[in-house]
Amino acid sequence: MKNKAVYAGTFDPITNGHIDILKRAGTMFDEITIAVSESKHKKTVFSLTERVKMVKKTCKGINFVKVMSYKGLLVDFLKTVDRRVVIRGLRAVSDFEYELQLALINKRMGKNIEMIYMMPMEEFLYISSSAVKEIALHNGDAGKFVPDFVAKELNKKFKKKQ
Repeated sequence: MKNKAVYAGTFDPITNGHIDILKRAGTMFDEITIAVSESKHKKTVFSLTERVKMVKKTCKGINFVKVMSYKGLLVDFLKTVDRRVVIRGLRAVSDFEYELQLALINKRMGKNIEMIYMMPMEEFLYISSSAVKEIALHNGDAGKFVPDFVAKELNKKFKKKQ
């Protein structure tokens, strides 16, 4: 039986921090499904289709990864793909309270769900999708924090908005 997990997030956009967590989680799991969330409650810069494309391009050649999108609740997606382990990244103490809330709700809704939290490597600790978007918005070099092609997509997106 394969050891499988889901790495869920909005990935708006995928960052080097996300990639760090994914690659290290790949040493613990045979297969990881990256679940790109529609996240209607978040105002995303990229559409769900664009985010899925960026994640797929980023993960091309990583054999243990599948990329899927989902709408609605994570617990429902987990049932659909028959998974019970969710990988989440924790950057700082400020992430913990939100993640704890999510874990408790998910556990209540899907009794057998397990959450695994991973800290990014130190050089990725303060990278967030929000910070990367802010850098790109102000014509900063987001390429230090995301794959090159993602930085180009950010630049295109924000040039349209200016």
